[in-house]
Amino acid sequence: MGVPMDVRKAGSLEENRTAADYEAHIAEDTEDVGPGQHLFGEPLEMYLLREPRLAVAFSGGCDSSLLLAAAKLAGCEVRAYLVKTAFQPDFELDDARRVAEALGVPLTVVEADVLAQAEICENQLDRCYRCKRFIFQKVREAAATDGFTVIVDGTNASDDPARRPGFKALAEAGIVSPLRRAGMTKANVRAVLAHLERSFGLEAGALMSAKPSFPCLAVYVPEGEPITQSALDAAQMRGL
Repeated sequence: MGVPMDVRKAGSLEENRTAADYEAHIAEDTEDVGPGQHLFGEPLEMYLLREPRLAVAFSGGCDSSLLLAAAKLAGCEVRAYLVKTAFQPDFELDDARRVAEALGVPLTVVEADVLAQAEICENQLDRCYRCKRFIFQKVREAAATDGFTVIVDGTNASDDPARRPGFKALAEAGIVSPLRRAGMTKANVRAVLAHLERSFGLEAGALMSAKPSFPCLAVYVPEGEPITQSALDAAQMRGL
């Protein structure tokens, strides 16, 4: 099955792109951005045709939901992997299960004790990078057990490497971000997901097209203060 036209169009955006556009955007990338995250590296449909077996690092948000849907529609053999930690609000896992069920994609939930990771819970300046590295390692281990060697995530073209320490962890783990490489912004992602929801006769929002972005609970613990279960519980009780 080929990639549907709406996903192809949003994923390539080739009509007004020039060689200078590619050079300018790649020049803007920092040294922590690996080849798997280079802007405009490859249209989405080309990537999905080239990689028929994919493990998706899944969060239950709109970006990884689109990636999961596009891979499924392209006929890829795809499985979603969600690493469940104490840093996530409870509803994230519920959302992930709903999306995977709606798409008919198998979901593996990996339970990981992040609170046992001292280098993360010391809550220093590089906490986010260390946490992402830990999570991606768990995804890679679980995916390898199922025979997957290619792992992708939902990082998009609106994500700024200068403000996202996770980019370094992505590069080190060899994870590919097809939406970012295709030049798809957050607005592109939401528009395509909303269209797919209508096309499939799903309720609006079933694929998380309108879901707001939620930071992890750890960001509400002041830097330098140890991250504990009680601190995370307090953040979740406040509705964050």
